[in-house]
Amino acid sequence: MSSSDRSPAVDVKTYEVRTYGCQMNVHDSERLAGLLEDAGYVRAPEGSDGDADVVVFNTCAVRENADNRLYGNLGRLAPRKAQRPGMQIAVGGCLAQKDRDTIVKKAPWVDVVFGTHNIGKLPVLLERARVQEEAQVEIAESLEAFPSTLPTRRESAYAAWVSISVGCNNTCTFCIVPALRGKEKDRRPGDILAEVEALVAEGVSEITLLGQNVNAYGSDIGDREAFSKLLRACGKIDGLERVRFTSPHPRDFTDDVIAAMAETPNVMPQLHMPLQSGSDTVLKAMRRSYRQERYLGIIEKVRAAIPDAAITTDIIVGFPGETEEDFEQTLHVVREARFAQAFTFQYSKRPGTPAATMEDQIPKEVVQARYERLVALQEEISWEENKKQVGRTLELMVAEGEGRKDDATRRLSGRAPDNRLVHFTKPEQDVRPGDVVTVEVTYAAPHHLLAEGPVLDVRHTRAGDAWQKRQEADQAKPAGVMLGLPKIGAPAPLPVATGSGCGCD
Repeated sequence: MSSSDRSPAVDVKTYEVRTYGCQMNVHDSERLAGLLEDAGYVRAPEGSDGDADVVVFNTCAVRENADNRLYGNLGRLAPRKAQRPGMQIAVGGCLAQKDRDTIVKKAPWVDVVFGTHNIGKLPVLLERARVQEEAQVEIAESLEAFPSTLPTRRESAYAAWVSISVGCNNTCTFCIVPALRGKEKDRRPGDILAEVEALVAEGVSEITLLGQNVNAYGSDIGDREAFSKLLRACGKIDGLERVRFTSPHPRDFTDDVIAAMAETPNVMPQLHMPLQSGSDTVLKAMRRSYRQERYLGIIEKVRAAIPDAAITTDIIVGFPGETEEDFEQTLHVVREARFAQAFTFQYSKRPGTPAATMEDQIPKEVVQARYERLVALQEEISWEENKKQVGRTLELMVAEGEGRKDDATRRLSGRAPDNRLVHFTKPEQDVRPGDVVTVEVTYAAPHHLLAEGPVLDVRHTRAGDAWQKRQEADQAKPAGVMLGLPKIGAPAPLPVATGSGCGCD
């Protein structure tokens, strides 16, 4: 049948995916988008805010009020769904894995509930819910397919997540993720490297290796040095300019990994190393399996091998039983480690975790006061560390959407090798996301750098070409999709996005 014989176009079936939580969820959401586009849906315009035929919530269970947030959002969509025949709502992710049947009991207008292990089933479950006119709840207890084997609609054309493992073997008392994502399961090194090579062939120049506990990679396949070998293997891939990884665990951070980082040119001088607490007593209560001395020893070794490394961390304030002395130990580690940035969290109960039922829960006002002291100290250190960058000449990979004021200031934004955000003067030459520019840093703020002088050099890259190709393909997409018939004018598969694992790391 020729295209002229087809009936006029049809309703465009649109989708929206809302993502909460860690980078693993961001990675999963790219796959969910890919699955939906493979099934004939079109992404809803920016700012549609629930005005789509399918709205998918990819949830997180790490925060105490995660369920309240979800049900609030579902409640706001209920009247819209009642007025829009055929609209469907799906809930997936960690909270779906945990709450299962509770979701459709509390929000009976939800059509599909799926878990962390079976995201590939979403299109089938949506169709089944439509045909049977009843909610479909399907939660797998073990992984059905690595997310990276599924279709994808990546957010970036020049940078990509690559999942190397799923699940976690740790038993941190504040974290529910291992119960929801299961024990660690590693991908075969050959499969990982094949995916990286395919991404580079599409124009991707930066990859971030992703795992709940990324440097424990190899425990499932019986090779304690598998992660450092993987970093070195990535260093041999022609065209791959930047390699990052997130998030490691101090327990598994070994000298061979530090050596691989230092000796592999495309592994970037950046490390996100979750601390959580500087107190040995609190670390023991958290079941973190390392102590302050071990943590600071790792930082010292990294700095000796990679002097320019930017080290970031996660810290929890107000864990049950934390005393003023314990908190002072955290401040001590922050002063000693001199983090480029710290992601600080006030402890909140995660239902289902041992810490939620511990005695000596810290009063909110005490947690708040400690949190403010920690943030003030880290802001001071971040600013001092950033001031050391003034006068340095840096190569930046031009980023998309990183500088909220770029249009107003006539600037562009990019990421330095150590992942610092740099805003720079827009050059006369055409520059695209994924291209590389050389600039001199002229000013430092706590959370970004400025390069206010002229750009010293512009290097157009295959990654920039990939970004441009995607833009052109998106603009050329047909206004409608012929559902149930072969797709017309669909672009070839295109590239990818970027880097702390789960907030519980």
